Amino acid sequence: RCGAGWLQDGRRVPPAHQVGLTQGQHGDQFHKMIYEWFVLALIVLCTLVPSLVVAATTRNSIASWYQDLKKPAWNPPNWLFGPVWTVLYLAMSVAVWLVWKEEPSAIWAFRLYAVQLLLNHLWSPTFFLLKKPGWAFALLAVLWIAITATAGLFFYHSATAGKLMLPYLGWVSFAGCLNYRIWKDNPSV
Repeated sequence: RCGAGWLQDGRRVPPAHQVGLTQGQHGDQFHKMIYEWFVLALIVLCTLVPSLVVAATTRNSIASWYQDLKKPAWNPPNWLFGPVWTVLYLAMSVAVWLVWKEEPSAIWAFRLYAVQLLLNHLWSPTFFLLKKPGWAFALLAVLWIAITATAGLFFYHSATAGKLMLPYLGWVSFAGCLNYRIWKDNPSV
């Protein structure tokens, strides 16, 4: 048999009251799950939307000023940055969501996440709009410290959340090296 109330192997799914859940508890778990997914969607939006705004405001500078800068041979192609940042922002969102699920009162972890996210979103305007690679490099150094501290706090609450921050830390480390090289190779900016 297959269908509602049956597993694929033919066993009947026990009613909620037989697995230790009252109908109300079963409904409460469903609502909790919906709420958790809503919070994740909200976190993703709060993480991604500012980055989309920043990307839109810096697009012209990337197409003009940035193209004329001397860059190292290991500079990734411009098309790669969007997909990489999207994956990183999604991983960061899941990380903060896991901390929230584990410890909703982890206020310092959430504050630090917000600080590092703000620093992250300030980097592109500093580098591309203000055309200040030196300032952007200093900002990246502070961002790196904030990410490290955030990852540490996340690890405290959820090892998985802490690990999800590591690719971001790695990419920002790489971006810092690239930023530094561009700054030093273009002394006139």
